[in-house]
Amino acid sequence: MPSARSATLVALALAACGGPDPSASTSFGVSTLPPLSGTTSSTSSSTSSGSTTTTTSSEPGTDPGSSATAGAPVLDLGVPDLGNGAPPGCKGKIDFLFVIARHSGVAGVYSQFFAAVPQFLAAIQAKFVNFDYHIMVVDGDPEWGIAECNQLPCAPCPYAADYPSCDLIASRTICDFTMGAGTTFNAGFEAANVPCDIPEGRRYLTRDDPDIDPKFLCIAQVGGYGGDRLGEAFVRAIHPDLNAPGGCNAGFLREDAILMVTFLTGTKDKDSAGTPETWAQAALEAKNNDPNSLVMLGITNEPTYSWCADSWDNRVCQFIAQFPYWHHIHYKMPDYVPGFGVATDLIEEACSKFIAA
Repeated sequence: MPSARSATLVALALAACGGPDPSASTSFGVSTLPPLSGTTSSTSSSTSSGSTTTTTSSEPGTDPGSSATAGAPVLDLGVPDLGNGAPPGCKGKIDFLFVIARHSGVAGVYSQFFAAVPQFLAAIQAKFVNFDYHIMVVDGDPEWGIAECNQLPCAPCPYAADYPSCDLIASRTICDFTMGAGTTFNAGFEAANVPCDIPEGRRYLTRDDPDIDPKFLCIAQVGGYGGDRLGEAFVRAIHPDLNAPGGCNAGFLREDAILMVTFLTGTKDKDSAGTPETWAQAALEAKNNDPNSLVMLGITNEPTYSWCADSWDNRVCQFIAQFPYWHHIHYKMPDYVPGFGVATDLIEEACSKFIAA
C-alpha cells in the first residue's frame, strides 16, 4: 500500500499534470472548506437512550429484523407532537446521501452494497407514488486518489493498474478534491478510475437521469485506499456554502425533502473533526431543526443494532442514534436488503410527521 501522503506532493502533482492548484484561492478549494460546527474531540459518550429497540444476539452479522422502529427523539428540540392527523410532508421527495469510507475493508463488501441499492430504490418508488429523489455520494477522505500516482511522468500506478491517465487527472475541477463535495471521479485501488459523466455537471443523480444504476455504481465506487472521516465529510456535504448556487453540491439538499443518510464504514471514525453532537447540530440546522426530516442508516463494524445503540466508542453509531429514525446493520452481512427494508419503513414513518418549511 502507498506510504503516508503529503499535501506538498499533491500540490506538485496537480500542477505537473495540469490540474487545479489546491493552494489557490478558488471557491471551495482545500484551504477554504466550509467550517465545521464545534471543536474536535476523539471520543463522545453515547446518547442513544431514547431508542426502544433491543436485541439479544451478539453474533457479528446478526440482523435484529424489522423491530428497529422510531422512538421518542433523543434531542430535546421543543418539537410539538403532531399527532396522527399530521399531513405527510415529504410527498415522495427525498435526498439520499451516502457517506462511504475509502479503505480496503469497505472495498471488500462493495458487492453486498451495490446489489442491495437497486432493490432499496425500487422499494422506495413502490411506496411513494411519483417519487422524486436526489442521490449523492461523498467519501471520508480529504484528498483525491493516491498522491504517489499523481506525479510526473504519470507512470503506471503500482497500486491500481487502471489508474487514470495524466489527461484525465488534468481534467478535474476544484470540487473533485473538495472534501464533502459529491464524488463524480474516484481514483485509486478498487475505485471506478473514470469520470462518471453525471448530467448537467451536477455532483448528484436524479430520478430522471439515464442509466442511473451504472452511474450510481460509478460514483459509489470510491476505492479501497484512503480515510474514514465520515462525520466530517457529512457536515461539509450539507453545509450551506457547498449547497448554495455556485457551490459544489448546488441543488442537492432541498428544504422540502426528507434527508436519508447512509454511512458505510468498517471503522469507528476516530479522526473526524467535531463530535457526534456537533454533527447532529449541523444536520438539524441544515433541516430547519426538524428531526422528522432525517432518517439515518449505519452500516458499520458493530455486530448488532443494540451494540450500535449502546456504543461508547463508535462515533458513527453515537451520531445516528441521536435521531428518532435510525437503523443499523453489520457491514459484513451477506445481504443488505433487509436492513434497507427497515430504512424504507422509517422513511415512510418520517414522511407522516415531517412538515416541509
